[in-house]
Amino acid sequence: MKAFPSIEDLRQRARRRVPKMFFDYAEAGSYSQETLRANRSDFEKLKLRQRVMVDVDKRDTSTTILGEKVPVPLALGPIGLGGMMHGDGEILACRAAQAAGIPYTLSTMSINSIEDVAGAVDKPFWFQLYVMRDKGFMRELIQRAAAAKCSALMLTVDLQILGQRHCDVRNGLTVPPDIKIRNVIDIMTKPSWALSVLKGKRRTFGNLAGHVKGMENVGSLAQWTASQFDPSLSWKDLDWIKSQWPGKIILKGILDVEDAKVAAKAGVDAISVSNHGGRQLDGAESAIVALPKVVDAVGSDIEVMMDSGVRTGADIVRALALGAKSCIVGRSYIYGLGAGGEAGVARAIEILHRELDVTMALCGAKSIREIDRRVLADWASNR
Repeated sequence: MKAFPSIEDLRQRARRRVPKMFFDYAEAGSYSQETLRANRSDFEKLKLRQRVMVDVDKRDTSTTILGEKVPVPLALGPIGLGGMMHGDGEILACRAAQAAGIPYTLSTMSINSIEDVAGAVDKPFWFQLYVMRDKGFMRELIQRAAAAKCSALMLTVDLQILGQRHCDVRNGLTVPPDIKIRNVIDIMTKPSWALSVLKGKRRTFGNLAGHVKGMENVGSLAQWTASQFDPSLSWKDLDWIKSQWPGKIILKGILDVEDAKVAAKAGVDAISVSNHGGRQLDGAESAIVALPKVVDAVGSDIEVMMDSGVRTGADIVRALALGAKSCIVGRSYIYGLGAGGEAGVARAIEILHRELDVTMALCGAKSIREIDRRVLADWASNR
């Protein structure tokens, strides 16, 4: 993996190794992908302030996330179908994250189950939960996460209705893949991927199969979300979840200042400013544009994370400068998973950490505490 110096290099390798339907699932956004593109372009509009003749010999990239010390302000976010990017993908990604000393979040829509991952790693991880119509199943998932000693519950609040992802519709995305000529031909050209999946523990949704009546053979993510995700989601659901879960709670999917204010008063531990990686409301503003408004409104009341569009260590610096305490990444590490399994995820984390460290130095910052809006060129020119 040392031959791949950037996340984009890992992305290109993953594109060659992973069948199109699963790569597109990880890669694409919803509808015309306007918000997906804005997530990147708005990051790139934020110019950094280069400083010289500043002693940056000894640098410290460590910080805390939810009170736990980490070597870098980074967490791996929940990605559905991780085990379809590489066999046992969720287990491998969790191992890489824990080896790097950062949090990993298991998706409800994972291939490996909560129990699979818990039995394969040594430390607690986070679990991501959706609000569903079947409160009995939600209660069971929460209990399973508690039994697995998950250290935080990440409640995703922006997916009560699935935004249409045209690539998934065109590809006929199912898990495992439908036996269609085009799928068979594609898989035949990806032998290393096929071998890894065949060796994996599961090839369906591990947290669902065997636990939900009538869903033992669920294959379609769209089928599951259409039948189970609850469009009546409200803040009352959060009260019920808090009554069921004994630990820390993160709300993922906050983009609006008014929602952030309600979240800050709701007694959760953190929020993540996010537009679901451009996969939900197309036409919504980018997360990095929303971030400073949310931070200015609630940043002193609650820990603010952000995700959606982070691809480089310089992006992490930009997000920290605008008030985020840490960043959650999805595609950046999933590309690594598709490119090379656990080693690929470890490489993605290493790339982001190294780029963060170098960017800090060139901006004249020796520690995470020194990163604020002064590292942004526009702030400096307008002050």
